[in-house]
Amino acid sequence: PSQPWFLHPAFMSLIGGVLPFGAVFTEMFFIMSSIWLHQFYYLFGFVFLVLIILILTCIEVSISLVYFQLTAEDWRWWWRGFFASGSSAFFVFVYSILYFNTRLSITKSVSVAIYFGWMTVTAFSFMLFTGTVGTIATFLFVRAIYGSIKID
Repeated sequence: PSQPWFLHPAFMSLIGGVLPFGAVFTEMFFIMSSIWLHQFYYLFGFVFLVLIILILTCIEVSISLVYFQLTAEDWRWWWRGFFASGSSAFFVFVYSILYFNTRLSITKSVSVAIYFGWMTVTAFSFMLFTGTVGTIATFLFVRAIYGSIKID
């Protein structure tokens, strides 16, 4: 059947990416400052806690959005399960642009290319991580709910 506007893949991806990014955006400032501004970073236990919160947020967002999709009788959930949480990498890259414009004073074109090259690799790696976590959790969820159906 025709889907409502809020189940469009682009809208679901953007909405789904906000929450995982929200779980890590404050920590990203400290990590990026330690990488690009050569400041020391001591809160490794806190990074582990933020990682756990990020994983749980990715799981919850992906399962929720895919469940909404399945209840609307749309069975194509694989890529939406990936991009529901993986789209948070878009917000990571936008944050890196904001960080570049507000905190860094880089003027050389080679340095700018190196910064955005590494931040692109970082955002892509973040997308692979969060998308994989969301897809695996969604796969297990879909398998559990459809595995409990009894057809006689």
